[in-house]
Amino acid sequence: MPILEKIAISNFRNIEFQELEFSPNINCISGDNGEGKTNLLDAIYYLSMTKSAFSTGDKYNFRHGQGEFSMCGTYRMNSPLIARFAVKVTQGEKKLKKDDKQYTKISDHIGVLPIVLVSPADTSLVSESGDERRRFVNAVLSQMDKEYLSAVQQYNRLLLQRNKMLKEITFSPDLMAVIDMKMSALAEPIYKARKAFAASLEPIVNDYYSRISGGAEKVGIKYVSDLDKGPLSEILASRFEKDTLFKFTTAGIQRDDFVFEMDSRPIRRFGSQGQQKSFLVALKFAQYDIMKESYGYAPTLLLDDVFDKLDPGRISNLLAMVSSEEFGQIFITDCDRGRLRGIVDALTKDRRYFETKQGCFTLID
Repeated sequence: MPILEKIAISNFRNIEFQELEFSPNINCISGDNGEGKTNLLDAIYYLSMTKSAFSTGDKYNFRHGQGEFSMCGTYRMNSPLIARFAVKVTQGEKKLKKDDKQYTKISDHIGVLPIVLVSPADTSLVSESGDERRRFVNAVLSQMDKEYLSAVQQYNRLLLQRNKMLKEITFSPDLMAVIDMKMSALAEPIYKARKAFAASLEPIVNDYYSRISGGAEKVGIKYVSDLDKGPLSEILASRFEKDTLFKFTTAGIQRDDFVFEMDSRPIRRFGSQGQQKSFLVALKFAQYDIMKESYGYAPTLLLDDVFDKLDPGRISNLLAMVSSEEFGQIFITDCDRGRLRGIVDALTKDRRYFETKQGCFTLID
């Protein structure tokens, strides 16, 4: 499994320049809010996914006044094999290299360094629109399945082309028919992959939720898609007049959603903050299990401020789980250094502690 041994970060968010060496087991990063704890985890995430977990565009990732940022990670892949991955981003270009050799396509890197992030931003999976839930599912499946990633990318390009045509006064019906046919062919495997993923996710989420919360509630995940009604080609044909009226594509997998429930009711409306937080942690741990099963080894796990809104019992249950042999390298952030140390020291001696202040990280005993 990939183990991040060293990282060098330059001009990313509030980090001017930092070189750090990590434990292969648990790494704890403490410090006040706004000092840069999350930025370190996001840099690690960026090395895996070639984008930030928190911002939709790279323009928000440059340190103030700078025109480029970069990060380089040294990973132990399969002992003693070492690999170096480096990303450099300027205002108009992104370059990604492995061992000083540039990738032909950045998407080829997705899945090489599997990663799972649990953070306060996950609340958007419950509170926001289906866009956030589709983004989550795409991020998981794209790491495990190159064909899925390619199909989603192609579908989205065709969708943009179709919507552009619908906004025109006149367009070629023959070209529209070709686009519809191609979109339908791509939508089917995406639909099947998402349906299978939701089905495999639900029982694992239930198990983790019970272990974290000790609660008797039963949680559920429902996959909802226009393709439940039939092939996309037939749906697009039936919606053609509506699409031309509204000037965009009103049906398709771009409208898919994943409904999260607790005792058959929407968790968004009926779950407490603690229940929602426990559900989201369980969801990400279920993702972790599915990815581990797919890869044959444990992904890197990033736990960003996960203790917020969890009572001490749930925190202990959570950390007892991640300290087991089922988990690989872990990075944990928390504002309360004493709480973090007290729990982690009781679990393992193979750990490192870092203190954060204004984007600078200090190794502490």
